[in-house]
Amino acid sequence: MSVDIEDTLQASLPRLAGLGAVVCFDLGGEGQWLVDARGRQPRLSRDEDGDGDPACTIKISVDNLGKLMAGKMDPMLGYTLGKIKVKGSMGVAMKLVAAIG
Repeated sequence: MSVDIEDTLQASLPRLAGLGAVVCFDLGGEGQWLVDARGRQPRLSRDEDGDGDPACTIKISVDNLGKLMAGKMDPMLGYTLGKIKVKGSMGVAMKLVAAIG
């Protein structure tokens, strides 16, 4: 995974403090990252085995994740065009969009 994307995810953690859930970013061949935002201090970790227990999984390419986090991709348009796929809680996904948008 690109260090820039990891840095971007790390930088977004404070905005996710009120999310109250675990979210998985599934980046295909680049692996999966879990954001545990259930506590005051959200944490980022690799989900090496794919056995995390997220409330929501966001399937997205590394390039599109970078665009999303940089505000260069509208999350709703990305979802509509199939560039972002959501599995699990749509409520958590909507909170995530509000937090990073």
